[in-house]
Amino acid sequence: MTDIQQEVNTLMLQSAEAFKQYRNVSGREKALFLRSIAEEIEALGDQLIETAHLETNIPTARLLGERGRTIFQLHTFANLLEEGSWVEARLDSPNPSRQPLPKPDVRKMLVPIGTVVVFGASNFPFAYSTAGGDTASALAAGCPVVVKGHPAHAKTSELVAHAITKAAEKCNMPQGVFAHIAGHSFEVGKALVLHPATKAVGFTGSFAGGKALFDLANQRPEPIPVFAEMGSINPVVLMPEKLEQDASAIATLYAGSITLGMGQFCTNPGLLLAIDSPALTTFIHDLATAIEGVAPAPMLHAGIYQNYEGKRTVVTAQEGVTLEAESKVEKSGIIQAVPTVASVDASVFLDNPTLHQEVFGPFSLVVKCQNTAELLAVIEHLEGQLTATLMATEQELLANKPLVESLHNICGRLIFNGVPTGVEVGYAMQHGGPFPASTDSRFGAVGPDAIKRFVRPASFQNFPESLLPDALKTDNPLQIWRIQDNEWKK
Repeated sequence: MTDIQQEVNTLMLQSAEAFKQYRNVSGREKALFLRSIAEEIEALGDQLIETAHLETNIPTARLLGERGRTIFQLHTFANLLEEGSWVEARLDSPNPSRQPLPKPDVRKMLVPIGTVVVFGASNFPFAYSTAGGDTASALAAGCPVVVKGHPAHAKTSELVAHAITKAAEKCNMPQGVFAHIAGHSFEVGKALVLHPATKAVGFTGSFAGGKALFDLANQRPEPIPVFAEMGSINPVVLMPEKLEQDASAIATLYAGSITLGMGQFCTNPGLLLAIDSPALTTFIHDLATAIEGVAPAPMLHAGIYQNYEGKRTVVTAQEGVTLEAESKVEKSGIIQAVPTVASVDASVFLDNPTLHQEVFGPFSLVVKCQNTAELLAVIEHLEGQLTATLMATEQELLANKPLVESLHNICGRLIFNGVPTGVEVGYAMQHGGPFPASTDSRFGAVGPDAIKRFVRPASFQNFPESLLPDALKTDNPLQIWRIQDNEWKK
């Protein structure tokens, strides 16, 4: 056993022991734990923001917002636990006299599955990393968490990990309820996924990384779920009537969305689809003008920059692709991304799979279609996406239902007259989509429902009342909403 495997084994065995206690910690106690984590993160103050800024090049203002979102997520799950109905308690009363067979007493609820391994994301050092949504939802579910910190912001991850550990100690949580491990090599991640004590994986990142973890998990003697949110080109359909009305305004809107955070969001609009027309020509011209005026800016780290430059160069060099614009502001520094817009005819796009791939960064490809039928053909050739957007009038939606339905069929979130960048944290948000956008489109990584990834339904039949979980006891001591004999009751 290598040193890495030994370290992973020690952490995972401690985590498995912690699960035996933590799974039975009350919702209110877990809520206090999550609120304490939020307090400890906030107590890190400027040190955390400054460290993250130095490691990621992310502006301070955005980091402050992301820290606020992370704290909000923790409190959201705490609220969920305090209310309690999330466990989906179901009670079916017995009927001993039923013929031909007696009906048993059966009760069901959601229960935690065990230790969750979380891989920190490179592009969100707070919200999708050490104390981000995956960690918060797993801890809320009653699952211990082992975080593989992202090497792109190692010091930031360690600071947040210390805050979580401090909160666990203050709240008397079992030792091993949270652990943090660093490491640049794939061997660390592999050892974590393959360890028998790991029961689920949370991941946000590239398709290559997420698919590798997914394949590893399915090769285990006991396969486990991998909830990976991966790449997406987030197609935007520009309908003719809407484009005729608002071409310049839409161009300005999308120039801002494409270059927001130097395009380093999983919901960046990387593909713009439209029927060729004078309005589209105006749109491309205005979009190109706006893009040319956006200054190159540092990306998160050298690896992301090199990947962006490589893929951008490959796509713009493809036969039939026209470079419409790239930032003309002088570039300095080795990891400053050049915002870029290119265009291509739909017939070329359909025949070239290279053009269907995500270019992670400030890049978007405009696909020119000859008519609605060709536009629909392009949509039907796309893979699963996190989002899809319709810039259209209501009349255009009503007149093109097959197109709208095809677009909705490939995405987790369908947007009308807006931009995909910006993911609201709430019950109604779906941040996930059909493969390859994510490995399981039934779940999302954002909002309170993210907790359902790390639980399973379990029934108790003819159990003594005293041995039932509080959520399933007849007198409902938690006063939660439950379905009892097919009716919602409290």
